[in-house]
Amino acid sequence: MPSALKVAVQMDPIESVNINADSTFALMLEAERRGHQLWHYEVRHMAQRGTRISARAHRVAVRRTPGDHFTFGPREDLDLSTMDVILMRQDPPFDMAYITATHMLEHIHPKTLVVNDPAAVRNAPEKLLVTHFPDLMPPTLITWDRTAIAEFRTEFKDIIIKPLFGNGGIGVFRVREDDENFGSILDSHFVRTTEPLMIQRYEPAVRQGDKRIILVDGQPAGAVNRVPAAGDARSNMHVGGRPEKSVLTVREQEICARIGPYLKENGLIFVGIDVIGDYLTEINVTSPTGLQEIARFDGVKIEETIWDRIEARL
Repeated sequence: MPSALKVAVQMDPIESVNINADSTFALMLEAERRGHQLWHYEVRHMAQRGTRISARAHRVAVRRTPGDHFTFGPREDLDLSTMDVILMRQDPPFDMAYITATHMLEHIHPKTLVVNDPAAVRNAPEKLLVTHFPDLMPPTLITWDRTAIAEFRTEFKDIIIKPLFGNGGIGVFRVREDDENFGSILDSHFVRTTEPLMIQRYEPAVRQGDKRIILVDGQPAGAVNRVPAAGDARSNMHVGGRPEKSVLTVREQEICARIGPYLKENGLIFVGIDVIGDYLTEINVTSPTGLQEIARFDGVKIEETIWDRIEARL
């Protein structure tokens, strides 16, 4: 392995990251600690001419200093094929812009190692990859059809409705059998998008937490439990979920063992899965989070393991 890797980070504006929670920032700090060189760019600054994939990027230095956590060098036209590693870390929604970026990066991967593999990310948006393991899931429906949704609600009485390609708990609703907002929730979704919805049976075990488990190259590396705030069905930490220390149950170890080989085989190095009770609800491959929360509870720096695996692949 070369002593210093050239690493481009494809992410959202670095100005806006929470340096005490953001997993991308933790990965960047660890890369810099190892002596790797970092560049930062946003998807909107990418360009393709023929087979040349480039981005208007900045060399960047990072530090854990609130209000002064990065320094940019001059903007440059960066040929992404000259990088050793690209971290594809922009947040969803998983829309056509996201998909286009995966197609562009596929031109330079694997000569330039893209984490995660862009073709695998394109083929495995988080709420769809989980459907390859139906026996691990709660009852789930993916559809545009309002009648099918109504019938699912009649069958299970208490359901969760969420956008198929959303993230962060935005647009997620718990709908009980007698909830008169049901039709309005469907209207508000379908009036603004043609994307389908995912509907799942509500799992009461979520009151004890929705566990985020990080897998690195198919192996579980750490976990944090996220307990919903009172009066909220969502456990996402940035909408009020409370993180707490956690270890893997036997069932969770079984789930990891089932999905791990698929993740490793498909170049999905950094993955976060969500488990409620005995059920796998999502497999997050686009921009999983949780590294800093796990480190605070367990002292485990999963970013070190991720970089170990990246360097081993090179």
